[in-house]
Amino acid sequence: MGNDWIIDVLADLRSFAHNNELPLLAAQLNDATLVAQVEISQMTAGAPMPVRGDTAETRSIFIQSGEGRRT
Repeated sequence: MGNDWIIDVLADLRSFAHNNELPLLAAQLNDATLVAQVEISQMTAGAPMPVRGDTAETRSIFIQSGEGRRT
């Protein structure tokens, strides 16, 4: 099973959001599920985990989450 449990948790949260008329939260949880699936598949494939950093790929995620650049 490994880290797959998080996919089930995100699905439960997404279902709750959908059933309680929280469409933006449901959409964000859908995105989080996709990210989790990719990262878990990379872990199981033996690929190294990327280092968290301010790159083009992560910049918008960090800005949206309120994490800006740290100086």
